[in-house]
Amino acid sequence: MNSEQQYIELYQQAREMIFSHAPEAMNAVRDKAFEDFRKQGFPSKKVERYKYTDIQKLFAPDYGVNLNRLEIPVDPYEAFRCDVPNLSTSLYFVVNDMFYNRDKEQEVRGEKIPYVNPHLPEGVIVDSIANVFSHLSTSHLSSFYARLAKTSEDAITALNTMLAQDGLFVYVPKNVKVNRAIQVINILKATPQNAQRQVPDLMVNRRVLIILEEGAEIKMLFCDHAADDRNFLATQVIEAYVGENASLDLYCLEETHYKNVRVSNVYIDQQANSRVNHNVITLHNGITRNKLDLTFSGEGAECQCYGCVIADKEQHVDNNTLITHKVSHCTSNELYKYVLDDKSTGAFAGRVLVEHGAQKTISQMTNQNLTATKEARMYTQPMLEIYADDVKCAHGSTVGQLNDAALFYMRQRGISLDEAKMLLQNAFINEVIDHMQLEPLRDRLHYLVEKRFRGELNKCTGCKLCK
Repeated sequence: MNSEQQYIELYQQAREMIFSHAPEAMNAVRDKAFEDFRKQGFPSKKVERYKYTDIQKLFAPDYGVNLNRLEIPVDPYEAFRCDVPNLSTSLYFVVNDMFYNRDKEQEVRGEKIPYVNPHLPEGVIVDSIANVFSHLSTSHLSSFYARLAKTSEDAITALNTMLAQDGLFVYVPKNVKVNRAIQVINILKATPQNAQRQVPDLMVNRRVLIILEEGAEIKMLFCDHAADDRNFLATQVIEAYVGENASLDLYCLEETHYKNVRVSNVYIDQQANSRVNHNVITLHNGITRNKLDLTFSGEGAECQCYGCVIADKEQHVDNNTLITHKVSHCTSNELYKYVLDDKSTGAFAGRVLVEHGAQKTISQMTNQNLTATKEARMYTQPMLEIYADDVKCAHGSTVGQLNDAALFYMRQRGISLDEAKMLLQNAFINEVIDHMQLEPLRDRLHYLVEKRFRGELNKCTGCKLCK
């Protein structure tokens, strides 16, 4: 059986069940997504944007899918404790692919309404997609769903669209600034409530829709954790619409384990004079494949895209980016850094497309990498495709090892070899972390990166989920 055949049969057999648990807006595009997936199948390594990750192999195992929407057997607000406090965020949880709302049936005058967090400004919504789309006052927002994430262009996006039954919805009205960062903890949990045994393998399909109207501002932090020692496969599709003069800071931090497979596609559309700061950090993982598609649709917009990867053992991390300059006077900057140890594998493929008429474009792409062993492998492919003549664009990549002279200098001053290597690797990665605008997160990451290089576990003290 081909890798995709089991998902085709699953959808055909469980279509009615999937439709029964999802809102109309998600179901409206589901059958088309299925047809697109069936036509494409999983991409092989001959497909340019997937040449460094064997997607067909990743999806070949028979993963279970929680179509019955069984719930986690513990309140994550009570059980989850982070070992680095004082992030000062508004905290939310997504358990597998379900938004966890402690107040599921919030009512006003007898009518259920989308969840309102008292710490957020008036009009800001952070809730499940199903809950938001089911209300007349917010139903017009459903037209944004699956507009950026085109199922005809990517099989993973098509698979996620045909199987996702709910997701996370974030909305910030015109000229509203959310000063308190939104932190979303994505928890992978294989034990459903009242289950007699744990599910050996679990597939999760997460969906996120972010809408920022004109002049809106928000900072969002997504943290991925695995709460069971099981095999997980997580697909994720994030769509973000950033309106004119709006500002989005989007941080994605992965701290899972070696049995986790994560395939994430992020789609961002920027209007005139908007600002996006996108950061992806991989500290603990098994196999990770991140894709970013960002489009400038309005003049004067700018984006800063940063990524840092720390991998060892046989971990695999593949970051693939496409930044499209459709209009003039836009600025993009990318900086991705990898530190690879043991037999780990890293890949970075970045492409900047400057279309006809996109004059006065400024773009810089940089990928720098350290391989600590002869067995570690790094594949790097920065690309520029330019169809305008008045631009400033540059790109570059390096792959090397730690500086022998610096190691010798530190050892002459009584620093052990392992400590010297850790300090140099830490300094190398910190250049990316220092660009992050969210100061509490920046401080936390400095701490976590040092722990990571020292080989310490990332399990948080007192977390009942991570047993």
